[in-house]
Amino acid sequence: MNETKNLVQKITEGIQEKKGKKIVVADLTSIDDAICKYFVICQGNSPSQVASIVDSVWNYVRKHEGSKPLVVDGLQNARWVAMDYSDVVVHVFLPEMREFYNIENLWADAHLTSVPDLD
Repeated sequence: MNETKNLVQKITEGIQEKKGKKIVVADLTSIDDAICKYFVICQGNSPSQVASIVDSVWNYVRKHEGSKPLVVDGLQNARWVAMDYSDVVVHVFLPEMREFYNIENLWADAHLTSVPDLD
């Protein structure tokens, strides 16, 4: 479990590196049949910032944890990009897409932890 928590920490640092905002970590470990153990959710203000956050997470995790995502989906338009690290799925949204899909509330039983913005 510590490996997974370290992964969540490095993902969060990669997001913060590119000034990703409103980071929320959803702990799904107590939910039966959840697709993973954690969601890390954040937003960028433009498609280019969303893409930069994704690149930062990719590079940060590879450098510090030695792993790459199994799948990255959504980079074509960079409105909502999902990065699948098996036990952790990272969601990087544009604000309006995040509000529309509202995935934090889809998992009502998840324990949500907000990470303060760095600025």
